Amino acid sequence: MKSKSAPKFSKSAAHASTTSAARKPAAKPAAPASNKLFTARVKAVRAAHEKFLKRKNPVETDWENGVYERFKYPVLTAHHVPLEWRYDFNPATNPFFMERLGVGGAYNPGAFFWNGKAHLVARIEGADRKSFFAIAESPNGVDNFRFWDEPCDIPEMPGETNLYDMRVTFHEDGWIYGVFCSESKDPNAPHGDLSSAVAQAGMVRTKDFKKWERLPNLKTPASQQRNVVLHPEFVGGKYAFYTRPMDGFIDVGSGGGIGWTLCDDITTGVTGPEKIIEERAYHTIKEVKNGQGPAPAKTDKGWLHLAHGVRGCAAGLRYTIYMFMTSLEDPSKLIARPGGHLISPRFTERVGDVSNVTFTNGWIRMPDDTVIIYYGGSDTRCYAARTSVAKLVDWCLNTPEDGFTTRKSVDQRLALIRANRQLLG
Repeated sequence: MKSKSAPKFSKSAAHASTTSAARKPAAKPAAPASNKLFTARVKAVRAAHEKFLKRKNPVETDWENGVYERFKYPVLTAHHVPLEWRYDFNPATNPFFMERLGVGGAYNPGAFFWNGKAHLVARIEGADRKSFFAIAESPNGVDNFRFWDEPCDIPEMPGETNLYDMRVTFHEDGWIYGVFCSESKDPNAPHGDLSSAVAQAGMVRTKDFKKWERLPNLKTPASQQRNVVLHPEFVGGKYAFYTRPMDGFIDVGSGGGIGWTLCDDITTGVTGPEKIIEERAYHTIKEVKNGQGPAPAKTDKGWLHLAHGVRGCAAGLRYTIYMFMTSLEDPSKLIARPGGHLISPRFTERVGDVSNVTFTNGWIRMPDDTVIIYYGGSDTRCYAARTSVAKLVDWCLNTPEDGFTTRKSVDQRLALIRANRQLLG
């Protein structure tokens, strides 16, 4: 059976139809959620958030190396960020109680033990890609972290775009310093180049972590700087900095590793000559670049240092954490350099905004010499490893150095195997 053709509209009929439609009043927007639904949603979100903040963080039972303990959960995440920093609680302007200012990560914190609690100066990265600093505290350093009421109010320098990765130093001059990466758009970039940037070492100081005095950016011989750390004591009457000189924003270029420089007056930021004290090396965990982590910890055997090392692999760059020690008399002189990494990305630590990364710029030393190392997992969240001063000193002084070749690596392992065989029978 032949189907009937669709009716044809005349020009006048079509005009009448569209005119008629145009005369109809516009459809009203969907009615906002009622206050009752709004209140119920706020209550549910608050309850879930509070439950999350109170969650215990047990030791991870399937990890064991005798050096440090890992924990089941990250200690700090975007979800720890207070609801009031993310949501508009006004039902008139946010009827569906949506997150208005999203957060993508909380990681790479500076750390300090203060007033009987562990504190983290975390890098909080918003959904807009801008980072800012905020302080969270915990009674035990591994769970129940809660942020202070507001983020850190850091004064801005002209041309500055982004701040991140603060290292905290309690200096013998009586001030508490924060040194961080200050990123700006490269003023010499050609038109249309929106990727070229300049990295400098920004500096602030405080007495209470509430009021921050901005100091000039550090002025070193290198064109760019990252991973700059202030040594906690004067060296020869001068301020001392661990640096990471770079030729570019990402590539270190001629920068050979972790540097050292002295400064007469920290309020000017001008330093003297710069030398490399911890070099990069071919086919190691630090062949591409390396950088100082937090300020070093003083022990009776020397200064303990945490650092990150970067190597290339098929999956891209891989960041791991390693250690070394320097002399008490001369903090720029290495006295121990254990081979290999101390901490590397594991399981969920490998997944995030910048994958395959463990990065540290904070640790705390408790009154009983317990040490908690805080490290970012793939530029997304923060994890913790718990150990002690005695274990870290032992690790540094008694772990063999990198042999740099397969032959020497095998020789080290054979020596261990044969010594154990003789001991154990």
